Amino acid sequence: MERLEGQVAIVTGASRGIGRAVAKELADYGASVVVNYNQSPDAAASLVDEITGGGSKAIAVQANVGEPAEVNSLVEKTIEEFEKIDILINNAGVNRDRTIRRMSPEEWQEVINTDLNSAFYCTNAVIPHMIERSYGRIINMSSIIGQMGNVGQSNYAAAKAGLVAFTKSAAQEFARYNITVNAMCPGFIETEMVLALSDEVKEALLAKIPLGRFGRPDEVATFCRYLVTEGDWITGQQLNPNGGMYMY
Repeated sequence: MERLEGQVAIVTGASRGIGRAVAKELADYGASVVVNYNQSPDAAASLVDEITGGGSKAIAVQANVGEPAEVNSLVEKTIEEFEKIDILINNAGVNRDRTIRRMSPEEWQEVINTDLNSAFYCTNAVIPHMIERSYGRIINMSSIIGQMGNVGQSNYAAAKAGLVAFTKSAAQEFARYNITVNAMCPGFIETEMVLALSDEVKEALLAKIPLGRFGRPDEVATFCRYLVTEGDWITGQQLNPNGGMYMY
């Protein structure tokens, strides 16, 4: 398998869950990783220690990627430290679950801004550096919810579906520069959010997954790593590690 020595990756929302697993996977294959976080400095620092202890380079950078000025600062710090950007994983996200009738405008806007707008802000900031070098790999972390919807998650579903459409347009724009853009649409993964559900809810979800179990963050991370090491002819796609829960 192709290694990632000499490549630099930014992973947003990397302090926990899928983002943490992706950052660790890329580092294990030799990439230097910028661990972005917003409110979890200790978790980000522990990941940096884990990565550097394994022989790869990493720094933690605090930035709310829903704010363009903070995104620009994140990219500037990456260039100062590593001089280039090869890989961008737009993973940062929040959920504020509520039915449409009860959802406030603030709850709608927070999810749209963090889960969707941030992908534009980050892509917009890194793309000049990728175009300059005629190389880049961008992965947008969407969700099965963006494909099939879910009660009480209209804001989250809209944001994640928007990421898929954004991916398709960006892939067409940047293909001429040898930059691929893909969307990852995981099903229900063993993260804090899923593990916190009641046993009754988890059993109901498992009954809908043909493979009979939740996914693991490292399985999604492996898929992401494949795209940046082996997926040179894959762009504009939505890839679906979901245990067969949603097929189309």
